[in-house]
Amino acid sequence: TMADKAYLVLEDGSVFEGEAFGAPADAFGEVVFNTSMTGYQEVLTDPSYAGQIVVLTYPLVGNYGINAEDFESRRIQVAALVVREHSTTPSHGSSTSTLSEFLASQGIPGISGVDTRAITRRLRNRGVMTGILGHEAPEAALARMGELPRYGEQDFVRRVSTEAPYRWDSQPPARTGGQPAGAPEARYRVLVTDCGLKYNILRLLRARGCEVLAVPVHTSAEEIMAQRPDGLLLSPGPGDPALLDYVVNTARQVAVRVPTLGICLGHQVVARAFGGKTFKLKFGHRGANHPVKDTATGRVHITAQNHGYAVDPDSLPAALEVSHINLNDNTVEGLRHRELPIITIQYHSEASPGPRDNEYIFDQFMAMIKVGPWLGPGAGREVA
Repeated sequence: TMADKAYLVLEDGSVFEGEAFGAPADAFGEVVFNTSMTGYQEVLTDPSYAGQIVVLTYPLVGNYGINAEDFESRRIQVAALVVREHSTTPSHGSSTSTLSEFLASQGIPGISGVDTRAITRRLRNRGVMTGILGHEAPEAALARMGELPRYGEQDFVRRVSTEAPYRWDSQPPARTGGQPAGAPEARYRVLVTDCGLKYNILRLLRARGCEVLAVPVHTSAEEIMAQRPDGLLLSPGPGDPALLDYVVNTARQVAVRVPTLGICLGHQVVARAFGGKTFKLKFGHRGANHPVKDTATGRVHITAQNHGYAVDPDSLPAALEVSHINLNDNTVEGLRHRELPIITIQYHSEASPGPRDNEYIFDQFMAMIKVGPWLGPGAGREVA
């Protein structure tokens, strides 16, 4: 049978006709593009993409299928997927399903056979836009676009955060103890606020001898300090940091007492906790090939990125210095507190998908933890 016709309709009125795959459903969201050549499974399961329709610029997607290892959260997080071409016969020894079957199993629609380059150019020129992916007439979709909630007005973090704290010992996260084979003895306790974290953050901390506890985003500063953490990691996540005063207030209280690493949204939260401001980028940074310069060393790192907002450097207090800048557009890519053990990065040191060049940030975080107690009660103590 002929594949079902589907349409991607953007708010500027442009229409892209293609073939439906995945689930026979409709979806709407902010349409964004990602320039990674591989890693579609990690992109699909990255909670930072909640509420977004993702356009992959690489033309052939799905050729190595879906496997049991490369999940970055417990489910697909994107609203829908847009590709030029998807493989129905993946070739990989650990593949358990096709891309289309994976999307269908979780009710997520896709569209293929569209000109992803044309969509990407439109988003670069106009900026990201709301879109509807569906089967209805494009005119009808465009007519109801105005009634849809705007991406920037919704708190997606509360939707993707864990409902209960959990320890990371294995994947998927086990709610009980038991140490994975080959994991080093846990000597330090690190709490990770789940704003929409990726599992690889937890894997990398566990591999560095940490007892890792992921906590819901609404966990209070008192509850965090009661766990006597040696370090706090503020995780990546979706949406506008300006909606997250409840996280910012917690970070303001904990970061001055415990060595802290902020990644992506966590970096923006730290900036706001100290009085900085954020703004929305025209089309964001999403992909595996973004050059970032370390201002201290002059070294350029190729980074994995996924964010639509950035920190305004002119709004930063004197206590925070810019540690990294983006060489494509000179936006802020990292901060360092001049006195406290607080570092942040706007990109994804945990990669997934790659490159993995920036895992050294986790070593810097561990070095801050190992220096020992800070101002907080119990900070710096080894796990009993």
